[in-house]
Amino acid sequence: MVLLEFSMSPLGKGESVGKYVARSLDIIDKSGVDYRLNPMGTVLEGDWDEVFAVVKKCYDRMKKDCGRISCTIKVDHRKGRTGRLQSKVASVELKLKRTIKQ
Repeated sequence: MVLLEFSMSPLGKGESVGKYVARSLDIIDKSGVDYRLNPMGTVLEGDWDEVFAVVKKCYDRMKKDCGRISCTIKVDHRKGRTGRLQSKVASVELKLKRTIKQ
């Protein structure tokens, strides 16, 4: 399984690009892939082809009306492990013996 964190933003569309992020989140949410939104991007969990297909759909939608796009992608593959969106945080909380902000 793969955890893929990405951030995709149009350039030249002003300081606030929330409407473009919202369009991507709509695609992500409808994809059925497990995900977590954070202030700097979105983390997807699934198999390689599945998560990259979601990123491509977001890119294809954004390029329809954005002449320049910036995208960062970070991938963590771990064989045989699922549910890491929750378990990675739970592991840290266990070590700290308390919950943390999410």
